Amino acid sequence: MVRIVIGASSKVVRLGLESLVETEPSFKLVGSFSLGDALARLADLQPDVAVLDLASPVDEAMVFSLEQEPAPPRPALVVLSDEPGSFPVAEAFRAGVRAILPRRPQPAELIAALQASAAGLVVLHPDALEPALSPAEMDTDEILTPREIEVLRMIAEGSGNKLIAARLEISDHTVKFHVASIFTKLGAGSRTEAVTIGIRKGLLMI
Repeated sequence: MVRIVIGASSKVVRLGLESLVETEPSFKLVGSFSLGDALARLADLQPDVAVLDLASPVDEAMVFSLEQEPAPPRPALVVLSDEPGSFPVAEAFRAGVRAILPRRPQPAELIAALQASAAGLVVLHPDALEPALSPAEMDTDEILTPREIEVLRMIAEGSGNKLIAARLEISDHTVKFHVASIFTKLGAGSRTEAVTIGIRKGLLMI
């Protein structure tokens, strides 16, 4: 069960988000507040995911201020922004944001983002993805081979080495070689980090 908190200054927006969350059996709504109150209650309620509607620059500033707090582990933050393409992605990640979507997402899009964020993945709307990729991040030395991308995609799906080997009809040793190469090229220290970097670089799409 994914525990979710909603933060939105508009009561109408909160009601819409509440209705959507309550239609998904795997979600449990543990609180719905104004944005400021939602951020203040995260430590008490300990949700897995907080979906935050950012209606103004002040709202954005409140989210970014989390980066400065020596707080206990925060939930994954899913933010809804009027301009996902101009959202400062790197700064948002440091504050705990794991998904950036437009303020009026499709229901299926938001549900998928909440589920993916709870699973430790990163979700970027296409408008937010392109500005996040700089030439340095797309250095050709770091580009994965088609086979490595295939392996990374299976890692993102939660497949272990044995399952990847079976699906690709290769040996466990070969899978380990591909995984090690992926980690080295992406500078990742874990499977979750490799998937996160892969999404950020546009090698994977959620």
